[in-house]
Amino acid sequence: MASIIKKLNKQTGITYVYESESYWDKDKKQPRSKRKLIGKIDEETGEIVPTGTRGKPGKRETSCTPENIPDARELEALCIKKAGHGAYLIRHFIKNSMRQRKRSGQRASGKAER
Repeated sequence: MASIIKKLNKQTGITYVYESESYWDKDKKQPRSKRKLIGKIDEETGEIVPTGTRGKPGKRETSCTPENIPDARELEALCIKKAGHGAYLIRHFIKNSMRQRKRSGQRASGKAER
């Protein structure tokens, strides 16, 4: 059974609203609870304003057309930007996958596809 909990953050003065789910911890033999953030209470209206992923609109639909698909260099740049320290692994993966594509193209037609 889920319940709604209001929690005041004393540092910011914002009241957050959580959905709390209680369960029995078999190892510790005592009740526990899990909380999910629903939103915060608007001071002016008193309504719950969604925050986090629940308040954001749904995922954007992207069509998969040749114009939308980034080439290997663009993909590498995006991955390096996002990954930071894991960039070496991503570059290595991309280079190997490109090599495999070139090899499979040569085997199929006898010449490298351009």
